[in-house]
Amino acid sequence: MPTRSRSSASNDLPRPGHGKRGENGHIGYLLRQAGAAFRLQMERALSEFDITPPQFVVLTMLVAYPGISNADVARLSMLTPQTVSVIVANLERAGLILRTPHQIHGRIQQISVTQSGKNLLSRCKRRVNALESGLIAGLGDEEAATVKRWLAFVAAQALERG
Repeated sequence: MPTRSRSSASNDLPRPGHGKRGENGHIGYLLRQAGAAFRLQMERALSEFDITPPQFVVLTMLVAYPGISNADVARLSMLTPQTVSVIVANLERAGLILRTPHQIHGRIQQISVTQSGKNLLSRCKRRVNALESGLIAGLGDEEAATVKRWLAFVAAQALERG
């Protein structure tokens, strides 16, 4: 039986969008493939700002929902509480957020985003928004809304099923 070199075998693999990596693929795999590709694009786009996609998500949630707890941030950002604790500590060390004791419940830490954090987030959002626009390029407004509704439905169903 003839043997093929590794590079020859790799050349036979389908590129994204083809074979099982395209319309004939399993929907779960295609979601994972798309998510991984987008995450890589985000990592590259945010690297100039020395921020990771998980840090971007945490900052986004803290600005969108002021006063939320670390546990809430973890749920909203789909990260573990331990990961959020590390991210929050790193963001605080970088001067992007402040933790202060709650006025009534002193053991509870309130997290606020500093002006520096808001400025950085604004610059990062411009990059991420450009990437997201690329995702829906070629879709009409109604098609883009359908995709967003379906993705939200998939996430909600997963939470309900546990």
